[in-house]
Amino acid sequence: MIEGKNISKSFGDRLVLDNISVCMEKGKTNLIIGQSGMGKTVLLKCLVGLVKADKGQVFYDGRAFSKMSFNEMKEIRQEIGMLFQGGALFDSLTVEQNVIFPLTMFTEQNPAQKLERANFCLSRVNLTNANKLYPSELSGGMKKRVAIARAISMNPRYLFCDEPNSGLDPQTAHLIDELIKEITLEYDMTTVVVTHDMNSVLEIGEKIYFLYQGKLWWEGTKNNILHTDNAELQEFVFTSELTKRLRPAKGI
Repeated sequence: MIEGKNISKSFGDRLVLDNISVCMEKGKTNLIIGQSGMGKTVLLKCLVGLVKADKGQVFYDGRAFSKMSFNEMKEIRQEIGMLFQGGALFDSLTVEQNVIFPLTMFTEQNPAQKLERANFCLSRVNLTNANKLYPSELSGGMKKRVAIARAISMNPRYLFCDEPNSGLDPQTAHLIDELIKEITLEYDMTTVVVTHDMNSVLEIGEKIYFLYQGKLWWEGTKNNILHTDNAELQEFVFTSELTKRLRPAKGI
């Protein structure tokens, strides 16, 4: 479980996050949603420690992450897997080398152990014959799967995904969503996903936080998001072609 309590963050005169509290549950896909510029990625970066909040605290399973020393934070970061928006693969490294990279950085495994782990992670994302390929030889969906394999190589307790479906066609995006959900359940991880894709929200949104103008405006699940009376959330939800067709009739 990851808790953010009363988090505020400003950049200059602009208040980006205003006293936000969230509780990301273990074994679930926890989504942060909202329009562009509403603070979704900033909140994620505050939770993972890439951005320091001006106020508030972050806890990892009761451990006060925001009050830790650099070395203490480093220990928790080794329990974190990160899927960046663009995948963030190293172009000069092969698929296999990309997945092995965090193992080289943070473990003392020998080459055979690292290769065995890389092969396992690649098989888990259905990329068993891609070891020697370079990112330039991969499709967008394959790059995201390699990035997921790298993110789980350290067997993390926590997984952060920033716009995992960005730039993907709907079919591939669906496959990535399903993979994230399956891995979350399989490893009993606390997974945090930043997205504005309503398809993802309706497919894997077990716990949803909606940000609006830097505030936590609504929280709930995919089961009740279509029936909310929150005007700003309604506007966000029903702007997609998918959810326009699912809009409840008035009076129901």
